[in-house]
Amino acid sequence: MDAAKAIRHLKKADPDLAKVIRRIGPCELKPDKNRTIYASLVRSIVYQQLTGKVAAIIFGRFLELFPGRKFPGPDRVLRTPFERLRGVGLSNQKASYIRNIAQAARDGIVPDSRRANRMSDDELVEQLTSIKGVGRWTVEMLLIFRLGRPDVLPATDYGVQKGFVLAKRLAELPKPNELLAAGGCWAPYRTVAAWYLWRTADRAN
Repeated sequence: MDAAKAIRHLKKADPDLAKVIRRIGPCELKPDKNRTIYASLVRSIVYQQLTGKVAAIIFGRFLELFPGRKFPGPDRVLRTPFERLRGVGLSNQKASYIRNIAQAARDGIVPDSRRANRMSDDELVEQLTSIKGVGRWTVEMLLIFRLGRPDVLPATDYGVQKGFVLAKRLAELPKPNELLAAGGCWAPYRTVAAWYLWRTADRAN
């Protein structure tokens, strides 16, 4: 993704976002290509609805269940008793979802990196949200932070909504469809716009 080209487009398309970009500076979004698609999905489930610090502790404990340098493969996760997964601080629901992802990876529903790179955003959303526990937001995070797709706008994300309110000086959070409509002018670089909205929300905290 050409960040400089994206920023030029966004500044031209949206004067409010242009002010945000000038205030925050260069886009520092860099996808982490080291994780597999499967590992990225498991990590997203652990991190959902938790602060980064708490999630990192639980994720660390989860990894400690599986000694070795590699991320635990689907078979290792599925062989682990449910109560041991729960014991690291995962809720019943999250432990179930992680097992679902492991089963889906074993069944070939979770693609490897090569196959994922050949699939469109919509194809990945459709295929991965067929796994119970994997919602659209989880796949959008994968598209942005693992696959580096340039045109993803997570309209249900609180941080993106909060950043939008601050950038546009609004009184209340937008509904997802309102945010998608307003963000139409940011295409085909909505990922970079979302990154700036996240940074705007972070700075306000």
